[in-house]
Amino acid sequence: MRLRPGRDSDAGGFIALIGRCWSDYPGCVLEVEHEEQELFALESFCVGRGGALWTAEDGDVVVGMAAILPTEGGAWELKKLYVHPDTHGSGLGQHLLRTAEAHAASAGASRLVLWSDTRFTRAHRFYEKQSWVRDGPIRALDDISRTLEFGYMKPLDGVQPLTAAGAASAERRLAEILVACVEGGASVSFLPPLPLDAARAYMRGVAQQVAAGRCILLAAWTGGVLSGTVRVQLDTPQNQPHRAEICKMLVHPDARRHGLGQALMLAAEAAAKKAGRTLLTLDTFTGGAGERLYRRLGWIEAGVIPGYSLDAAGQPEATTLFYKQIGD
Repeated sequence: MRLRPGRDSDAGGFIALIGRCWSDYPGCVLEVEHEEQELFALESFCVGRGGALWTAEDGDVVVGMAAILPTEGGAWELKKLYVHPDTHGSGLGQHLLRTAEAHAASAGASRLVLWSDTRFTRAHRFYEKQSWVRDGPIRALDDISRTLEFGYMKPLDGVQPLTAAGAASAERRLAEILVACVEGGASVSFLPPLPLDAARAYMRGVAQQVAAGRCILLAAWTGGVLSGTVRVQLDTPQNQPHRAEICKMLVHPDARRHGLGQALMLAAEAAAKKAGRTLLTLDTFTGGAGERLYRRLGWIEAGVIPGYSLDAAGQPEATTLFYKQIGD
């Protein structure tokens, strides 16, 4: 297979490819003449708007395509990413996606967005594996297919709060981060080896808490990869409506030393303050990297509890309690 810039003359191949992909989903009808006219000259459509288009060929047959266009506020929108079903599992979709993302990054994009038909469940799993998360409400298109679409997004770098839908769609990636941190020796309530299914069940519960308004979940990306998370727990006792607890500040071992921990903590403090909380508390393994970070960010030690938890070898380890006043 060969990847090259897309051309207007690829119109027939594009239409055949999209039609084949949509044929697996009952009710999806490709109406080019009235609803997808840009397919007749897709290169002109994309380039004329400052974007780019790619075609993947197997011989002289179009087996893949992708486009990306700038939108408002520094965001770029991924459009018309399709690969022929016969190429599933070949890595072609990932190659097309990374090519489009790299193009947007080189053009100064800060955030990527896309819309995907709610029926395209395989595509949703693919995007979520590539660190995309659900964002915003479902939108309805007034088209022949009666399309409903999910919005997805990801920053190339930075921290974003996740909605309940975003937290649910990020479940697997957040679970992978948790497993990697536990394997790396992090003292975060779990012991290695932590099965991925158990980590996913935990993160599923977190998404439910987000949906119920009991916590704020923040996620951090670096280089377009979801690599860190922290939670602001809001369901404090009735006599502590001014307090929130910082929980499970996690940065994937592969993404450390990029400032993600500090960025997550500062974002958590800002989110807690916006939620009306003025006092924050947390606990952390005594002597670890987390403790050094919290001290550097102005957290105050409240005390040390010896033997608070056990490490992977079954030995007791101490925990340090911290607090921080962020308002009157």
